Amino acid sequence: MATATATASGPVRDTGIGALLRHRAVGKVLLLAVAAAVIVPILNAKWASGAWPDALTVDLTEPLGKTTDWIIDNRDSHPLFTYFFGHVSNAIVLSVRGVYLLLLGAGWAGVTVAAGLIAWRVAGVGLAVMASVSFAVCGLLGMWVPTMQTLALMIVAVLASVVVGLLLGLAGGLSDRVFRILRPVLDTMQVLPAYAYLLPFALVFGMGVPAAVLATVVYAAPPMARLTALGLRGADSGVMEAVTSLGATGRQRLFSARLPLALKELLLGVNQTIMMALSMAVIASVIGAGGLGDRVYQALSTVDVGQALAAGIPIVLLAVVLDRVTGAAGERMGTRTAEADASPLRGWRGWSLTAAVTLAAALAARFLDRVDWPTGWVVNIAPSVNTAKDWMVDHLYTDVPVVGGTADWAAHFTTWVLNPVRDGLQGLPWWSVLLIVAALAWLIGTWQTAFTAVAAMAAIGVLGVWNKSLDTLSQVLAGVAVTLVLGFTIGVLASRSRRFERLLRPVLDVFQTMPQFVYLIPVVALFGIGRAPAVAAAVVYALPAVVRITTQGLSQVDAAAMESSRSLGATSWQQLRKVQLPLARPALLLALNQGVVLVLAVVVIGGLVGGGALGYDVVFGIAQGDLATGLVAGAAIVCLGLMLDRVTQPTERRVKKGA
Repeated sequence: MATATATASGPVRDTGIGALLRHRAVGKVLLLAVAAAVIVPILNAKWASGAWPDALTVDLTEPLGKTTDWIIDNRDSHPLFTYFFGHVSNAIVLSVRGVYLLLLGAGWAGVTVAAGLIAWRVAGVGLAVMASVSFAVCGLLGMWVPTMQTLALMIVAVLASVVVGLLLGLAGGLSDRVFRILRPVLDTMQVLPAYAYLLPFALVFGMGVPAAVLATVVYAAPPMARLTALGLRGADSGVMEAVTSLGATGRQRLFSARLPLALKELLLGVNQTIMMALSMAVIASVIGAGGLGDRVYQALSTVDVGQALAAGIPIVLLAVVLDRVTGAAGERMGTRTAEADASPLRGWRGWSLTAAVTLAAALAARFLDRVDWPTGWVVNIAPSVNTAKDWMVDHLYTDVPVVGGTADWAAHFTTWVLNPVRDGLQGLPWWSVLLIVAALAWLIGTWQTAFTAVAAMAAIGVLGVWNKSLDTLSQVLAGVAVTLVLGFTIGVLASRSRRFERLLRPVLDVFQTMPQFVYLIPVVALFGIGRAPAVAAAVVYALPAVVRITTQGLSQVDAAAMESSRSLGATSWQQLRKVQLPLARPALLLALNQGVVLVLAVVVIGGLVGGGALGYDVVFGIAQGDLATGLVAGAAIVCLGLMLDRVTQPTERRVKKGA
């Protein structure tokens, strides 16, 4: 029986079952339970329990195979290809080849000097030295030509991504209707794993540079579009009203007010586009992009850790240089001083000097017949790395006293965590999985969120890859659990120690700039191949984002609330549990969402190192030319990513209410 209490200063307050039933979450669960009580017996009688029923599966192998055959047969003759896709492909090939030949023509001296001078012009002397040394290291490792191939593809892809993103961002920033249409599309595109973008372009354009560039553009353009739209829409209303009152036209308002006010967001968009383009350009080696990614891919396929590391180091250096230089350029442009404006090298004079010195270095190298990186300057680290790897196999993989070896850890994690989670998920009735997805998505969001998540999960069953998707999901869940435990622990420690946070910051910066592909190298060296190494790579990739978001959320808790709890005698543990964690709930939910999305991205790529499941199907489809298998797996990855995002991303309304 419900109980009620009343006071002289307030109305009667129900403290029993009535209050519980009026709670939004409880009401949703009860409504879902009633619906399940009606629907589940019908579903069970019609299709029984267990795995996804064959009667609800659509076999797309034949139609996809026919579509693939038609595209291959008509790629050289159909007007759609000869008059549209063909011209697009030729333009991309010519652009990349032109940039590549320009880089080779400048020689190692010209490119290295140009990198240093450009970094000096936009970011200062320190980063100039770092940029020049980084390019020199690429040559020392014998990776000069692959680095130039990757850089050429990057330059073309980034320019195209920035243009496409800027145009979409302008449309979304200037039109509410376009922004409402773009926002869910960009949201969805940014949560999809990079692997999901490869196969459609490989199918239409074939294996090679055009497919790689277009996949990179589609993957890297959304952050530019989103940040451009947000920057334009967030322009100071007072400034805009002042410009309008002066009689400025729409174009004048855009170029004289909106774009300058949104400069910070635009530069951040360029930075994010560059980093995502580099990540995708490396992954696109799977469909023939060439360059450094191809060297890593070939080395991993033969478990040649030495060659993989020799190609992986230049990728990391390239990522760090591009991130630091573009980030510093944005900060300097936002805080330009009068002294800098008065510098004799400001503007066209400085860039003219940069071009002149670069040209002189390139001509000097050509005159001395040193255009290519000298072979005598190459340091082959592969044998030493492989020797160290063999020593690890002999001494650290297994039978290490007390702690056990890395192979033992991987085997135990697979036996005690991955296998039970996978078997548990695959042992659940198919309808119960849909109910769990619906409950999680509805509790954290709205009925629209739940419908989208359930539809995405049901689509996986319809595609006929139910068990493989649950296998991938089990790896994601295990990876997310480890990531959250480590990430929240490190984040709490960093939020409570400024010194620890300062020491941690450069480590997180470096880890967050490294492309996904690179994380596979150390785990293969430490753990071999299998599902556990794929999960380990995913944890390392996702951990920096979770740590950073958690630290920021806990550090930004209202100081007055913290001081109030301290004055009441609360201990540090009580402050964390009773004040910081509840107030930082939106940030912690965001950390969860980002952890899930990032873990999925690398778990799928883990198919290259024995992760199996959907990732393996994509790799198999590309390697064997079985695009039907690859496309079905790619579509399932998209659906899985969409479902995971919806069940971990609270709506804005619920975050505000703290429900």
